[in-house]
Amino acid sequence: MVMRHIFPYAETTGAITVRVAPRYLPDQSDPVRGYHVWAYQVRIENAGDSPVQLLSRHWVITDGHGRTEAVSGEGVVGVQPVIGPGEAYDYVSGCPLSTPSGSMHGHYTMRSGDTRFDVTIPAFVLEMPATQRNLH
Repeated sequence: MVMRHIFPYAETTGAITVRVAPRYLPDQSDPVRGYHVWAYQVRIENAGDSPVQLLSRHWVITDGHGRTEAVSGEGVVGVQPVIGPGEAYDYVSGCPLSTPSGSMHGHYTMRSGDTRFDVTIPAFVLEMPATQRNLH
């Protein structure tokens, strides 16, 4: 239950659970100019018996007008971490949008031994807090 409060979005694929906690960054955003920034913390947990390596990421980012952008690349935040059995890997990244809301989802491609597989990243919402929307 505690994990749900810290990471409100979670998805499990096989033995791998991906948890996400987005947060609006008012100090880096400029709503008047249509620039909104969110940080999101990701925790990847390996409940399996073997180590796994995160090889690549694929994100689908949707803004408040329904426009989508696909972003793919090697690893996350410049690394391709190996996550041992019973271990977790955490990282923080960010996403700018021109709208005060949007969403993200995607998948990681991972490797365990000689096997490659995709792990779902749960869909999560990017929302500007209501208290921020009233500023002019």
